[in-house]
Amino acid sequence: MKEKGTISIHTENIFPIIKRFLYSDHEIFLRELISNAVDATQKIKRLSSLGEYQQELGDLAIEVMMNKKKKTITVRDRGIGMTAEEIKKYINQIAFSGATEFVEKFKDSADAKEIIGKFGLGFYSAFMVSNKVEIITKSYQEGSEAARWECDGDTEFSISPTKKKERGTEIILHINEDSTEFLEESRIQGILDKYAKFLPVTVKFGQKDKSVEDGKDKDGNPKYKTIKVDNIINENEPIWTKAPSDLSDEDYLKFYRDLYPFSEDPQFWIHLNVDYPFNLTGVLYFPKLKNDFEVPKNKIQLYSRQVFITDEVKDIVPEFLMLLHGVIDSPDIPLNVSRSFLQSDSNVKKINSYITKKVADKLGELFKKDREAYEEKWANIGLFVKYGMLTEEKFNEKAKAFALVKNTENEYFTLDEYQEKVAVSQKDKDGNTILLYTTDVAKQDTFVQSAKKRSYDVLVMNEVIDSHWINQLEQKLEKTQLKRVDADTVDKLIDTGDSQDSVLSEEEQNQLKEVFTKAVDNTGIMISVESMAPDEMPVSITLPEFMRRMKDMAATGGGGMPFMGQMPDTYNVSVNANHALSNKILSAKREDTRVKYAKQAYDLALLSQNMLDGPSLTKFIQRSVELAAK
Repeated sequence: MKEKGTISIHTENIFPIIKRFLYSDHEIFLRELISNAVDATQKIKRLSSLGEYQQELGDLAIEVMMNKKKKTITVRDRGIGMTAEEIKKYINQIAFSGATEFVEKFKDSADAKEIIGKFGLGFYSAFMVSNKVEIITKSYQEGSEAARWECDGDTEFSISPTKKKERGTEIILHINEDSTEFLEESRIQGILDKYAKFLPVTVKFGQKDKSVEDGKDKDGNPKYKTIKVDNIINENEPIWTKAPSDLSDEDYLKFYRDLYPFSEDPQFWIHLNVDYPFNLTGVLYFPKLKNDFEVPKNKIQLYSRQVFITDEVKDIVPEFLMLLHGVIDSPDIPLNVSRSFLQSDSNVKKINSYITKKVADKLGELFKKDREAYEEKWANIGLFVKYGMLTEEKFNEKAKAFALVKNTENEYFTLDEYQEKVAVSQKDKDGNTILLYTTDVAKQDTFVQSAKKRSYDVLVMNEVIDSHWINQLEQKLEKTQLKRVDADTVDKLIDTGDSQDSVLSEEEQNQLKEVFTKAVDNTGIMISVESMAPDEMPVSITLPEFMRRMKDMAATGGGGMPFMGQMPDTYNVSVNANHALSNKILSAKREDTRVKYAKQAYDLALLSQNMLDGPSLTKFIQRSVELAAK
């Protein structure tokens, strides 16, 4: 006997609301139905293991079938099934009270996922793509009668007895005219590949061709024929569900290659496994990075009980670890997770902290276990570590032990080791430790060599993030300053209080400045005559540390001063009063000769910094030839 009734939601507006809210995410209907089928299958397996169901389980695979002619999609499982009474309880009474208040509260909402997740509307997402939905089901309970439920997208339903041999449930969707895209095999295949790739129950979708051997030909060579075999979508036991002790490096690498088939192999990985105070499993991989931030993000996939949720994990994973690849699985995160849920849920915050700690512990372990191997990886690890130190204070505290700096001799030091190395030799008159650095070893070689003549050490800070990290280091390291080697003359960079005597009188120094002022002919450049060692360059061109740092940060979008990138450079020109060339310039009888020598010395300084090009470079070459000929 067919029974008719009304779905207990107190309003006829629920289906239009569902369709409108969920339209942008309507492919999830298939994920919801398959997830329900997985739950039903897991329950029958559980009952069997407890001895409460003693019949044969049989083939537990979930089947997804499409009939383009009939315009239907069917999801079939052999799980626990339902009785007619259970259909009334679980399907007809939607899991919330006061639907009128629900409609009023969410009528302006744009967050479909929050609606589904909060009110248990997963099954009803089927109506996004269907003008009619049927359920044919039979409970596992002995003597149960099969039942058919039908609804055409309004609040009326019918339920009646039917015939069904096996326990389990079939959901039949009659696809509406607006959703015929889901009657394309490639579309369904794509959705299944996205959401069902690692489900714990086998999922089949149609069949695929397979070539098998079929005897021999007259020459004894094997013959082949094509047969149809089940198209199995998923791998039931992905590596994050297994114990690390049961996995080899090749297992981890194979899984990575399956996830990211066109990527280089990762450097290393972290296996996550925690069951208190929240449940979390997964594997995070450290990919090889280039020296920039143009790294594809959203490479971490979030699952709940092996069902794919999203690859937008910003609120679950600390931002600096968004550069990682891999999988996180937590049953504590609902399938239809919303941004507001992620931002407010206490478990999500705990997961975020746990992942940060786990990554820090892994890096510390790698550093202690094999420092040489760690140093070899630093070119790729460094970006993660520095980014983390800048953005996560808890990570910064741990990272002090394994963050490295490298000098121009390709030697690596922890921050404490390096401060100890230069503590005596690179202290200024005020007791500050001065760390010298270069951003371009080749271009700044003149200044690097000048520092080395004083037995100073020079760090290499040439990563895009270093301009920001330098500022943090100065804030965190006590009485420590970082200065780029070409920010001033070396004796000013580390002012020990000792000064060179000038071989020129004050009058001669003024004359030398006048000559260079004419030679440079640029009112925006500050020219000074200074007493330096005779073996230093005759002319040095420097840009003050503050200006250089602001320009570097502006170039990477930081520092809050984007206009610095457009400001003209205000270089300082330091003329070495004690260099032999200065005396030669002053000794020249003709003013034009003095200016020519000064211009040549200035252009040499420009050339040493790769700042001479175009017509200026041509004139310098011509002048060099002329002077050499004389």
